[in-house]
Amino acid sequence: MNRIKKRVVLHFPGFEPLDAAAHRARYERSARQSAAVWNFSASVDELKNFGRAPYFDVVAAAADWQTQSRVHIVDHNDLVAALNGRPFFIRLLNGYLAAARVALSGGMVGYFRHAWRFGLFFIFPFLLMLCGLAISLSIAFAPFLFGLPSWSHIGSIALAVAFFVYVFLPQAEKLHTLHLFSDWEMAVAMAGLNRLAAEQWLEASALSVRQALEEPDVDEFVISSHSMGSSVATHVIGLLLEREPGLLQGKQVVFMTLGSAILQCALMRPASVLRARVGLIARCREIFWLDIHCLTDAIHFYKAKVAAVCGHPDAEQASILFVRFKQMLTAQHYAKIKRDFLRVHRQYVLGPDVKAFFDFTLMTAGPLPTSHFAEFSLKKMPELTFNSGDEAQALSIGR
Repeated sequence: MNRIKKRVVLHFPGFEPLDAAAHRARYERSARQSAAVWNFSASVDELKNFGRAPYFDVVAAAADWQTQSRVHIVDHNDLVAALNGRPFFIRLLNGYLAAARVALSGGMVGYFRHAWRFGLFFIFPFLLMLCGLAISLSIAFAPFLFGLPSWSHIGSIALAVAFFVYVFLPQAEKLHTLHLFSDWEMAVAMAGLNRLAAEQWLEASALSVRQALEEPDVDEFVISSHSMGSSVATHVIGLLLEREPGLLQGKQVVFMTLGSAILQCALMRPASVLRARVGLIARCREIFWLDIHCLTDAIHFYKAKVAAVCGHPDAEQASILFVRFKQMLTAQHYAKIKRDFLRVHRQYVLGPDVKAFFDFTLMTAGPLPTSHFAEFSLKKMPELTFNSGDEAQALSIGR
């Protein structure tokens, strides 16, 4: 097996309030964890400007190998900040309007059909907010219900407002409820390309990605995406392939989707462009599509064949790699996070506590071709001996 000496990574993060600098800091922390677990060194350089895709360089090395990776962060934090920065009632109203659009466009039915847990994830923040509003209204109208004098409404209304603002909302925000409202606005925008100036934003991102793909003497290009970022990545790469079908000719490209939420957008009827771009990627001979799934992550479409669901059953389907986060974390660490569904969903891009066959740092900065990780499984754990002088032994997996 050839080792990777130079790699370019184009990473599309999920819907999080983090800019490129914050994603770089997260990557550095994760790389430090991975390096300690696998006994290699990892140096992460400072962030450098590159239009919509700023980058940092990573040098990972052991006794007999060294890999240089340039990691571009194609984040959409400006859109996240704009959505989250509006007044409360605007976010509340627009969130429910987005939910209505998802339901009316067939998205909700598709969620329960293809991944019922994702369907529950969809309705959760909206039901939770309705419960909070219902309790507040019950407090406000309690005097009427119990036949109390009208003047007592003054106190009950004040108590209802206090409950909603000082009790319910702080607890709801621990579950990122309003952030999830904005997430569904983003999903609607990525589906129909008619909100948030989505088309213009994707055009600007595509220019930077196109330039990054011109990097010379690269052994492997990895287009990695997490959660909502997978829909963004599909749009950007699909847009480039629409315009230049031969863009990736002669390149070794891996499209790695982590906890992918492409179907979050693609299952809505207006998402015809997104579904077509899924087909372009699936049929591109230069692209190896590796789809990472985890049973304990409710915020993705577990076991779903994305290309087929998007109307391309005849195209080559993504290779699905099933992972278990409990096998890359200590028992204490996993017990701490397993009930926080958003924290579990982030684990795809975070560092390991112990050696495991799935490791985001190894896949984006290590010496093995990223496509090789598709061969791993729960029954075929890796034995990576990075400091061995014997290449066959150094790169052996699951002997």
